[in-house]
Amino acid sequence: MPLHTILERSRQWQRQMTVPQFGLIAGGLLITIGTLVMVTPFCSKDTVGVWEAFFTVTSAVTVTGLSIINISDDLTPLGQGVLASLILTGGLGLMVIINFLQNFVQKGSGLRDRLDKGRALDEFGVGGIGPAFYQILITAAFLITLGTLLLYSFGFTDISNRGERLWASLFHCISAYNNAGFSLWADNLIRYRCNAVVNLVIGVLIICGGIGWRVTSDLWANRSRLSIKRLSLHTRIVLFTTLIYVIFGALGFLLAEMHNPRSIISDLDNKEQILVAMFQSVTTRTAGFSTIPLSQDLLSDPTLFLMMFMMFVGASPGGTGGGIKTTTFMILMSATYSTLKGQKDVVVFGRQLSDKILLKAIGVTVSSLLFVLLMAFILTFEVSYQSNVSNPDHISFLEKLFTCISAFGTVGLDIGVTSKLSPLGQSVLMFSMFVGRLGIMLSLNVLMTSQQQSRIAYPREEIYV
Repeated sequence: MPLHTILERSRQWQRQMTVPQFGLIAGGLLITIGTLVMVTPFCSKDTVGVWEAFFTVTSAVTVTGLSIINISDDLTPLGQGVLASLILTGGLGLMVIINFLQNFVQKGSGLRDRLDKGRALDEFGVGGIGPAFYQILITAAFLITLGTLLLYSFGFTDISNRGERLWASLFHCISAYNNAGFSLWADNLIRYRCNAVVNLVIGVLIICGGIGWRVTSDLWANRSRLSIKRLSLHTRIVLFTTLIYVIFGALGFLLAEMHNPRSIISDLDNKEQILVAMFQSVTTRTAGFSTIPLSQDLLSDPTLFLMMFMMFVGASPGGTGGGIKTTTFMILMSATYSTLKGQKDVVVFGRQLSDKILLKAIGVTVSSLLFVLLMAFILTFEVSYQSNVSNPDHISFLEKLFTCISAFGTVGLDIGVTSKLSPLGQSVLMFSMFVGRLGIMLSLNVLMTSQQQSRIAYPREEIYV
């Protein structure tokens, strides 16, 4: 085939490429470059090979937090800085790369392409670039800087070296705000389980990053006359759901572990138990930090089930977390309530929701659930095959499902499964991370082309449900 024909077909393919496809390419390109940098002797030690670097970079770009290496021992200070930069890029700047690539390749794109770009950016949660993105950067920089100063002055006071204390404070604030869950220490934040300052700063940063820029922008715009009625419906739903979510998670954790003889919190006093329960409730949503050891041997099955539910729901639209989002869960609960009451419309806080929003919430939930089950199904086959070949440690189905939900929700909580998996099993987790970060609907749009809305109206007919 002549070279000019190949180039022409390549340009034609580029012009027809959708924003979700650009997202896939941009993310893959960022992961590839990050892996090549991370595997160098300047960033990592001999214990980190190409595969370990690939998995770690993928987890960082997707702000997940699952890891098969020890960050403090296996990465050099430069490597830790690269890791923090990848977390920031994955949490805040991935869609800017997509926009740059699309402008670079699709020169002279028409109105339809620009509308498609805006829709995809809005669904991703960044809300476009320009002034909106600068607001995101300013908010993130302010909160991360404030958190770093608080941790340095009042949190990580046990670190005597000032340089190490400053870096630990900055790294964990970056990881917390982006809901990544990466820690410089192998035991995560267990050593600071009873440190109220560390728990509070990390928890607040997780919430601020998870509720999304739309909420923080709305709160800031109404700061002079802050009133619930002045806030948008989206902000009210996010704040209400997040509050109930955190309280419900903390109470559920305490109740589930109250009668667990193996519970790690049984040796703590009441104040410390509440502190641990509140922090785990916040971080389980999508952050991945932990102040207690996590394993099926230590946690009860109800606790693991509660954590899986919270990870699946996740953070809020426009935030740095994953999951189906708190607004989706609120819409489904409101629709269920309206159905049980025999109401025709779904009303939330005095506002009627459109059928389009309801269908999207159902689509996101069902497709996400099917995807997680499919990944767990594949992981079950892979682990069963490896058990017959090399007889590794037994991994229960609950552990597999927990890990798949953690990867899809970009949470990063690990109950000792990730490092036991073969490269094939870890590939399943990496794929789940990427789909969870890009979003299930945008990921499906990579494979599907948008079609114009049909003008044909079909006759209605009732069915039994």
